[in-house]
Amino acid sequence: MDNTYLSPEAAPYQQITIPLADGTILTARLWMPEKPAARKVPVVMEWIPYRQSDNTAVGDSMVHGYFAMNGIAAIRVDLRGSGNSDGLLHDEYLKQEQDDACEVIAWLAAQEWCNGNVGIIGISWGGFAGLQIAARRPPALKAIITCCSTDDRYSDDVHFMGGGLLVDGMQWGSGLFAQLGRPADPAHVGDRWREMWLNRLENVEPPLASWFAHMERDAFWQHGSVCENFDDIQCAVYAVTGWADGYSDPVLRLMENLNVPRKGMIGPWTHMYPNWGVPGPKIGFLEECMRWWRHWLLEEKTGIMDEPMLRLWVGEDLKPHARYPEIGGRWIAVPQWPCEGSPATFHLDDRTLSSAPAKAIRPVRVDTVQGLGAYGGEWCPLDGGGDGPEFHADNRPDDGLSVCFDTPVLEEAVELVGIPRLKLDLALDGPKATVIVRLNEIGEDGTSARVTLAIRRITRPEGVAAGERFSYEIPLKGVAYKFRPGRRIRVALSTTYWPMVWPEPSKGGITFYPEATSFLLPSMPEAAVHQLKEFGPPVSAAPIPSEDLVPGTVSRIASWDAVTEEMRLISASERKTYKLGELTLGGRGGHGYSVMPHDGSSAKAYFESVQRYERPGWMIRLETRSDVFWEDGKLILKARYEAFENDTSVFSREWRQGFDY
Repeated sequence: MDNTYLSPEAAPYQQITIPLADGTILTARLWMPEKPAARKVPVVMEWIPYRQSDNTAVGDSMVHGYFAMNGIAAIRVDLRGSGNSDGLLHDEYLKQEQDDACEVIAWLAAQEWCNGNVGIIGISWGGFAGLQIAARRPPALKAIITCCSTDDRYSDDVHFMGGGLLVDGMQWGSGLFAQLGRPADPAHVGDRWREMWLNRLENVEPPLASWFAHMERDAFWQHGSVCENFDDIQCAVYAVTGWADGYSDPVLRLMENLNVPRKGMIGPWTHMYPNWGVPGPKIGFLEECMRWWRHWLLEEKTGIMDEPMLRLWVGEDLKPHARYPEIGGRWIAVPQWPCEGSPATFHLDDRTLSSAPAKAIRPVRVDTVQGLGAYGGEWCPLDGGGDGPEFHADNRPDDGLSVCFDTPVLEEAVELVGIPRLKLDLALDGPKATVIVRLNEIGEDGTSARVTLAIRRITRPEGVAAGERFSYEIPLKGVAYKFRPGRRIRVALSTTYWPMVWPEPSKGGITFYPEATSFLLPSMPEAAVHQLKEFGPPVSAAPIPSEDLVPGTVSRIASWDAVTEEMRLISASERKTYKLGELTLGGRGGHGYSVMPHDGSSAKAYFESVQRYERPGWMIRLETRSDVFWEDGKLILKARYEAFENDTSVFSREWRQGFDY
C-alpha cells in the first residue's frame, strides 16, 4: 500500500541557522505547526549529516511535515561540516557531534514557542545519534524514537558482526568518504561556499583507515556503544527495526537492559521507516510516532504505554528474491524481553537435524570454498536507499557448497520466537576461523529461504593447540518465524560467506563433533498476545515538489571464470537524476568483488562513487574510489578523491595504508 498524503500540498517550512557557543553556525529546516497542539509546543529533532536542503529534502518533508500538521514542531539539522553547516565532519559518532547536539537541544528548548520538551527521531545514523545523545542526558530531551540502530558499535554494527569483517562496512565507509567532501550550496551560504568546500576537501581522510586500525573491540568502538552502560539513558525509548534489517538484535537488548519506560517493534522490513517498509506490509508508523510524542512531550494519555512492551512480526512463507522478496505473517506482542518459549532441541547427525541425540562419532569437517555466499545478498539490504537487488536469493546454490542438516518433512508447524543457539565442540585449523550458521526453510519445491543467520569469527582459546577440541556457543540473530507443515528446517554451516564477510587469508577450516552438538530453537512464548489492534495504513505529509529527469538503474551480476576459476560479483547503479527548484542532483555508484575458490588471500574489493550538484553556472562533481585487498599478509586500503568545479579538477589526493587482520 502506498502512502496516503494528508494534504495535496507539502507542509510549510523555513530554513534557519543555529549558533553554537564556539561560533559555528549549523543550518536546519524547521516545520512549525499551523494549528499548534498547545500554546507552546514541543519539537522533534532529526540529527544527521545528509544535507537537509537537498539530498533528504523530499523524505524529510513527508515525515517532519506530518508532525507539524499534527500540532508539534519538527526540525532537521545538518551536523557540523555537512550540508550548509560550518565546520568539519571527520567520522561517524564523534564526541563533538554529541556535544553539538546537546547544545542544539538546549537552544531549541529555550525558544519562545517551545514548551521546553524535545524529542529525537532517527533511522540508521539518526537512530544511533538518538541513543548516544540520550546517554548524555540533556535535560530537555524527554523521549526518542530510534530506528535501525545499535547499542554495540563493534559486535553488532555494519563494520563487524560477531568479529567478522563485513563488506557492507567497507561499502558504507567508502560512501561516507565520498560524502565528507560535498560542497555547501551557494544558494544557501552565498559566496563563502567555495572556501567552506575547499576546507572540507583539504581535511578529508578515508574513514575506513580509522576503522581498519581497530580490528578488535577497544575504546574506539566502546565510544558511542550505549551497551557499555545502559543506565546512562534516562529518557523514554521507542526502538524500531525489521527482521530483514542488519540491526534487529539491538531492539531485543534494549528492551532487556534499559531501565526506563520503553517500547520496541520489529516488523517485516529492512533498513527503512515502517511507513515505507519492505518486503512486508507498510504500516501507519507516523501515527504511532504521534501517539508517542503526545504522551511524552505533551503529557497526553494516548494509551501507548498501556500496551505490551514489544511487538513482533511472526513471518511465514518467505519467498526469497534478490530484489522482490515476499513474506506473510502476523503480529504478536509480549509484555517484556526476554520472553522466549521453551526451546526445542535438535542435534546435527549424519546430515540430519534430529530431536534424538546424535549417534555419529565421526567428526565433521567444514572448510568451504570462497564464492559460497554469492546468493546471500547484503548484510543490510537497501541501507543506502533505492531498490537494488540486495536481498538474499534462493539459497540452494550456497547450500550445495555448505555442510547441511535437515529435519524430516514437518508434520506440524514449528513457531520460532527468539534467539536460536548452536552449541558445539570444535577444533580450528589455524588461530582464527569464521563460522557462518544459516537457518533456512526448505519449501516443497526445494526452494531454500534464509530465515536468520550468525557470523562468528572465532579465536582459538589460549592454551588450545591447532586441531584441539574445545566447546563454543554461537547465537544466531533473533527472529520470529513460523515453519509451515510440509516443509523442512535446515541448518547450513560454512566457513565462508563471500562477499558479505571478508575471508580469512589462510587456514580457515574447522572440525566439529556431532555427539557434543545441539541446536536450540526457542518457541512461541506463553505470554504472547495474539489479538492486537491493527496499525492503520501508511500516511504522511505531501512531499515537496521535485522533478524526475532520468530514472535510476541498478544491476548485480555474479560470474565465474571457467579458466581461472575466479568468482566475481559486480554491482552498479545509475542514480536517479532529479531537480529541486534550480538544483539538479545525480550520480552513479558501483562496487565489485573477486576471489579465487581456495585462496582467501586473493580477495579484492572496490567501491566507486560519482556525485553531481548543478545550478545554472555552477557545477560540482565528486569522484571517489576505494580498493581493499591482501598484500604480504596485510589488509591494504587504497583510496582516491577528486573534486571538479565546472569540469576543472580543483582537488585530488590518494592514500595507501596496510593493516593487520
